[in-house]
Parts: sequence; structure tokens; C-alpha cells
Amino acid sequence: MRAPRRSLLAVGLLLVLVAAGCGGRSGSGGTAAPAASTTGLTGKIEIDGSSTVAPLAQAAAEAFRGSNPKVDITVGVSGTGGGFERFCAGETDISDASREIKTDPADKEATVCEQNGIAHTEFLVANDGLSVVVNKDNDWATCLRVDQLKKIWEPKSNVTNWNQVDPSFPDEPLKLFGPGTDSGTFDFFTKEINGEEGASRSDYTASENDNTLVQGVKGEKGGLGYFGYSYYEQNKDELNIVQVDGGNGCVTPSVETVQSGDYAPLSRPLFMYVKNDSFTRPEVEEFMKYLIENEASVAGTAQLISLTTEQEATAMSELEQALQAAGA
Repeated sequence: MRAPRRSLLAVGLLLVLVAAGCGGRSGSGGTAAPAASTTGLTGKIEIDGSSTVAPLAQAAAEAFRGSNPKVDITVGVSGTGGGFERFCAGETDISDASREIKTDPADKEATVCEQNGIAHTEFLVANDGLSVVVNKDNDWATCLRVDQLKKIWEPKSNVTNWNQVDPSFPDEPLKLFGPGTDSGTFDFFTKEINGEEGASRSDYTASENDNTLVQGVKGEKGGLGYFGYSYYEQNKDELNIVQVDGGNGCVTPSVETVQSGDYAPLSRPLFMYVKNDSFTRPEVEEFMKYLIENEASVAGTAQLISLTTEQEATAMSELEQALQAAGA
């Protein structure tokens, strides 16, 4: 590793470790810190994957390009599964993911990467509180228990009206909106709520575009949907958030409840997977350095929940190790 870059990472890591005793950090809302300009930096970075992580990647890309305009950064949104498909085929440098890569040989993701020689490093880049939302005119479903969500979303569910969820709820048709099967959000929600990844009723409006889900719930009085925290934050004037009771009372997703783990069971980590060979290219090295060193401000711009100081220290250490292994 070039000495100036190694010392910069070491200083950043030291500062984070000193701050770690202060606990978690806030991380929703704000402006990403400007990136340092690297003279003559050129090249292209291809990113694809999770729609939940995409705002973070886009915020980092825009801030980085502001100081390094000759670096072309593309951020696609094909879902976590679609992103891994491209990543393991060698088509992208970075894969955004709202779940870990599947390591079961039957699920192919990690196996395909290995077969294709795509060695990679996983980075925890933000936290998320998967948000259950309803129409703005819905004044009855302020909190739902996990068993009620399961009753709604489990395979072959015949719940089509709000009064079937709870007799005290009104006679209002229930209209459901959620991610498609390529989404890591779909995988996470079905595992945590229905007890099995991928187990879900299929008679709902599905989309990999979270903005489509927002508009669907917004347009139906009886609408209910789920997606990442950032999309609720961006549309909170047009939607109502539903508290979730995971067994210890009703909890609203927030920076504090997600970082503490109190928002259970729908708190989750968000990831970026970086192809190790890509670290040999200066533009990828500098981009990932910028992202990790400025994660709190980038997460704030993306309206995601930032890493705790302990999580950021781990990410910076892993980045340094990846750069050393790549000889960057």
C-alpha cells in the first residue's frame, strides 16, 4: 500500500476507535461530506443491486464525482439477487445488498462467484429498519404484532380485509404492496415474519422499485406495504409508519431503536460487496475509502441509519486489510 494512503486510513481508524466509547451515532438527514480531489483520477465504477442500498451508493457517487469528475460511476437497481447475479458474472465492481450473499450451494450466489473466480470483500455500510407503512388516511393500524403481519403475508393467506386482521379494524379492503422475489428486502421480511425466506403470499402488487410501492400505498386507503427506512423518510408526509410489536411492545423504527436493536425483528444491516481485483484500480480504492471514512454523512444524505462507531471501526479495518491484500 502506498504510505500516504495507509497513514490516512490508520488515522481515521484511530479516531473512530477513540470515539467508540460514546456508543451509536445519529444518521438520518444531512449532506454528504465533499470528497478530496485526486489529481488526474479517471476510470469507471459499476455498481448494481439493492434498491435499499442504492440511495447510499448514489449519494457517495455524487459527492465523489463532485471532486473527481473524470470518474464515471454507474448505480443500477436490479435488486439484491439481480445485483449478485451480475456481480458473480464479473459484470460489476460493487454489489449493493440488503442481505448477506447466499452461501448454500443450492442458492448458487457464492458458488457462482467462486466458480467464476470472483473473490470479494463484504462491507457493512449502513443500518436499516425495514418499515411497514399504510395510507395516510389509515388511523387504525398504528401498531401491528408480528403474528398479525404473518397472518397477512403468509403463503396462501386469505386475509383481504382489515377487519380480518383485527375485529376492531374497519371493513376496509386490504391492498398489499411489496418487493419482488429478487429483493433482499423480500428475503429478509419473509424470513423474519413468516419464518422462512421466500415464503409469502403471491397475490400482491410486487415491484423492485420502491417508489412504485410508495405510490401504490399512497393511492389506496386500505393499502399496506413494506420497504427500507429511507423510502419512508423520503415520503413520511404522504404515508403513516406502523409500529411493530416483536413481543416487547410497539416500537417505531428510528436511528436509536435500529442501532440499539430494540426495533425487532425488522432491524437489519446493509452491505456492499467489492470485487477484490477492483481494488487494484485507484478509482475503486479511493471511492471505497471516501465512503467508509464519510459513512455517517453519506448515510445521512441517503436518509439511512448510520453505522455505530464500533461498526465503522470494523469497516475501516476491513478496508485496510482488503487494500493491503490487493497491493494497493
